[in-house]
Amino acid sequence: MIRGFYTAAEGMLTQQKRQQMLTNNLANSNTPGYKSDQATQRSFPEQLIARLGGVDPSKGNIGSLSTGVYLQETIPDFSEGTLKETKNKTDLALHTAGLPQNQQTGKPEGALFFAVQTQNGVRYTQDGHFTQNAGGTLMTAEGNPVLDTNGNQIQVPSENFDVAEDGTVSVAGQRIAQIGVNYAANPNQLVKEGSGLFRLTAGGNLPSAQGNQAITYQIKQGYLQGSNVSPDDTMTDLMSTYRNFETNQKVLQVLDSTIDKSVNQVGRVNS
Repeated sequence: MIRGFYTAAEGMLTQQKRQQMLTNNLANSNTPGYKSDQATQRSFPEQLIARLGGVDPSKGNIGSLSTGVYLQETIPDFSEGTLKETKNKTDLALHTAGLPQNQQTGKPEGALFFAVQTQNGVRYTQDGHFTQNAGGTLMTAEGNPVLDTNGNQIQVPSENFDVAEDGTVSVAGQRIAQIGVNYAANPNQLVKEGSGLFRLTAGGNLPSAQGNQAITYQIKQGYLQGSNVSPDDTMTDLMSTYRNFETNQKVLQVLDSTIDKSVNQVGRVNS
């Protein structure tokens, strides 16, 4: 019975953490380039219950006992969001048209990112909501310079500039730079840092996507890639999470009531 307390409590904690994750996804449903988090749950190791003593030792095993579940980790979903037109020249949407195929599954794998320079090093994002500072440097909304194919900041001398589908930035037909696009073969090696930024856990930098014949993409000026969060599905998951939390809560209340009766009523000596 005491084990039941721990099992129900772990279930409540798991659903509480999942609710926090889903709430954060829902709050960022309109954030450009936001990647929703997906939770993976795992059960604690099962215990084998056996009967001590008895005439026939072969019948001693009763069965296994589950000891609850826990939220193992949250993994971003790197699927592409819907492109939305803004008609703002500094808004750039990175649309993936083709990626290398997995040899085993035959499906495309990986993801493409813009590279930006931060105080902590190079970081990656799919949020193309860029701006220009007073000096003409192309930057993120947080003030991180966008990098070109050579890893340099992009200085645009005019607000009236054009960006071709391959990322070439030009002013009045004169080429200024080419926006860098980097390829992550295994996006799960990236972790979120906030503000739509990702960093590589193994250190180093992602390889450039330019020149890779297996990769095709388009950079669309005047567009933004929206969040890949589905508000309807997220609300449904939130309701399911709430009901699961409530179920574990009721189990906990029943166990508490049972122990209370065992302590205060069962075996009471009548006066």
